[in-house]
Amino acid sequence: MPAAVGMVEVKGLPPALAVADAMTKAARVTLVGYEKVSGARYTVIVRGDVSEVQVSVAAGVDAVKRVDTKEELLLSHHVIARPDPNVESVLPIHYRKALEKFLDK
Repeated sequence: MPAAVGMVEVKGLPPALAVADAMTKAARVTLVGYEKVSGARYTVIVRGDVSEVQVSVAAGVDAVKRVDTKEELLLSHHVIARPDPNVESVLPIHYRKALEKFLDK
């Protein structure tokens, strides 16, 4: 069964680290990576069951709000339930060999 993908985009590395930490602690998801989009924009990416990814993304959004009360650092967030295999082959959302030890949390 294909795993859902969840993403939270923020402005700045410290908020990105806070998001990644909160996302992985809140639910049974695997952090598959992050993308430095441009300048100080970072997108944190997790994979897992749909319900777990939804909880994880919500926790990531809450983490940014705790770091930034003006809500200027949170740029966007989204969950895709079952990404098409073509999307997985092109975008950096797939599991890599280095992540195998984290798949069975």
